[in-house]
Amino acid sequence: MLKDFKQHIFSNFPNLENKKIIVATSGGVDSVVLVHLLNQLEFDVELAHCNFQLRGLESELDSKLVEDLGNQLNYKCHIKKFDTASYSEEHKTSIQIAARELRYAWFTELVGSINADYIATAHHADDNLETFLINLSRGTGLDGLTGIPKQNGNIIRPLLSFSKEQIIAYAELNHINWREDQSNSETKYVRNKIRHNIIPTLKELNPNVLSSFSKTIDHLSESRAIVDEKVSEVLTEIQSKDGDVIKINIEKMLKLTNRKAYLYEVLKNYNFTEWSNISDLLEGQTGKTIYSKSHVLLKDRGFLLLKEREQLSVDNHKFYIEKGIEEIEEPIKLAFKNTDKKETVTKNYVLVNKNLVTFPIILRKWEEGDFFYPIGMTGKKKVSKFFKDEKLSRFKKDQTWLLCNADNEIIWIVGMRQDRRYSIDSSTTDVLQISI
Repeated sequence: MLKDFKQHIFSNFPNLENKKIIVATSGGVDSVVLVHLLNQLEFDVELAHCNFQLRGLESELDSKLVEDLGNQLNYKCHIKKFDTASYSEEHKTSIQIAARELRYAWFTELVGSINADYIATAHHADDNLETFLINLSRGTGLDGLTGIPKQNGNIIRPLLSFSKEQIIAYAELNHINWREDQSNSETKYVRNKIRHNIIPTLKELNPNVLSSFSKTIDHLSESRAIVDEKVSEVLTEIQSKDGDVIKINIEKMLKLTNRKAYLYEVLKNYNFTEWSNISDLLEGQTGKTIYSKSHVLLKDRGFLLLKEREQLSVDNHKFYIEKGIEEIEEPIKLAFKNTDKKETVTKNYVLVNKNLVTFPIILRKWEEGDFFYPIGMTGKKKVSKFFKDEKLSRFKKDQTWLLCNADNEIIWIVGMRQDRRYSIDSSTTDVLQISI
């Protein structure tokens, strides 16, 4: 296996030479064998072990084996304990997902702190087949059928071409010690059911199933590349950006054959699940909204607008700006200065009669019932009606700030329209310029 591993590394990971590699080391046979193989090839390696504190003494013994392995091979060993159960409860997620999130967040932190180049995990060919079958059973697009990638950014998986059987055989031949996680034998988890009940049957039906599966993955990956190329062409036609909002042109989308497939490709990375509702959104009413756990998708006239959820919520905080302050950075950048200007204002700044301003002035988001007296118009107008006439999407409304006098009267809908009650005329002596 060492000879095959060496050939595999230099064929598929030619950039590893003289790089520092963190090896995710659980203490199981897969990761321990990976450490030994990399040691044989004299790579610059450090070990990283996560103690999730889920199996009592067993977890401590895993940590001890990894620490001993580091001492044996003269590798620095990083061990971190996690309160995984508390994290799982706090974030309302499964233990498996909690462990994954904690593990990779720490690995990322560790890469920066020790200036490492890569994180190596010990996923192997059997893991790849298990993942494929899990995705297949749950329903997936083409992405879910292309398996675990050999490399994803700085995460590499050097054992992905090797079977569990090969790994165990190498460990036994070379008298390598490892620890067996007893939870791997339990069939209450989907992956373990597939590992112990389905894959052995597949291997019985076809002893070369892993080799056949590898060829299938290669073919699917090639098909995936063709799809990506076509989707990229379409995206340049139907998609644009407005700040942090992605705009999808509905008219152009509706002209596409297989538009549902294209819509899936556009939105697949934003955690949406209700795909039939999303497809209906193309011909739905303006204002209709669909949420994922991370994003919101809004139908706004001729566009679908996509934005992160955490940036969408209206901030009800009020920011007070005292007299004499010349500039603020948060929540938006504004500058205040006295001026002799008397020319027409623009959307980027207003000229205000300073004698009418009472400090502290207030920066806030709009509220139902807000009204102002728009400069250039007669009478007053509700802010909500002004937004509607300006054809602002809900996203734009929620991004807009109001600059108000101390008594909460609107001075300026920032970047849009000034209130004429605070405008200047030829007799104004003290002029305050407020600019974005």
